[in-house]
Amino acid sequence: MKKIALITGATSGIGRATALRAAEIGYDLIITGRRQELLNELATEIRRQGREVLPLCFDIRKAEEVKKAVTDLEEKWQNIAVLVNNAGLAVGTSPIQEGIIDDWERMIDTNVKGLLYITREIAPLMIRNNNGHIVNIASIAGKEVYPGGNVYCATKHAVDALSKAMRTDMLKHNIKVTNIAPGMVETEFSIVRYKGDTEAAKNVYKGMTPLTNEDIADTIIFAITRPAHVCLNDIVIMPTAQANSRDVCRK
Repeated sequence: MKKIALITGATSGIGRATALRAAEIGYDLIITGRRQELLNELATEIRRQGREVLPLCFDIRKAEEVKKAVTDLEEKWQNIAVLVNNAGLAVGTSPIQEGIIDDWERMIDTNVKGLLYITREIAPLMIRNNNGHIVNIASIAGKEVYPGGNVYCATKHAVDALSKAMRTDMLKHNIKVTNIAPGMVETEFSIVRYKGDTEAAKNVYKGMTPLTNEDIADTIIFAITRPAHVCLNDIVIMPTAQANSRDVCRK
């Protein structure tokens, strides 16, 4: 039986890198995102590796779109062994009293509700097989808070809590749940957070060496390839130059 991994937010960054690494080790892929052109480009790369791939373009913030995408899956794509809940973002750095409600809603809708919507649809497929592995991409912001992080930190704290709750709910169904909490990773993350201000985004990583997309992809692959009796519950991964959410050594 073919191994299938579904990866959300696969059009760039950690999601894209994880999809390519999963293909390398023999997974067929369901890749999701909102940018059809980038999904198609990634699908072409995966096919070059000799793997099958199903690109699904929908907005994870919309429950009806998520439900339709999963409900419409052909039988051969329903045997999902791994779900990587990667789709997420940070928007803005305003203190709470100056917060922009649209920014708050984008983060809550994507980071929390989107994760719930897709998990709600995929978990029953895993339960049917009495097997599976859910990987939630959280953040060091889900362990600590920092100035200007308020709502983003709250959403990632929610992911951390949901990972623990899912693990309890999924226990009797032989489904693993891994929470991965990275520190600074150089992706589109900061460009999105600073709303396209590339200079501000560059300054986030100035004078230090951040993690890469591939670093996190390798961590995910390591987690999902452990023996059946081993589950890595919670992984915090940081650049050497970062001690916690606030202390960074810059040179």
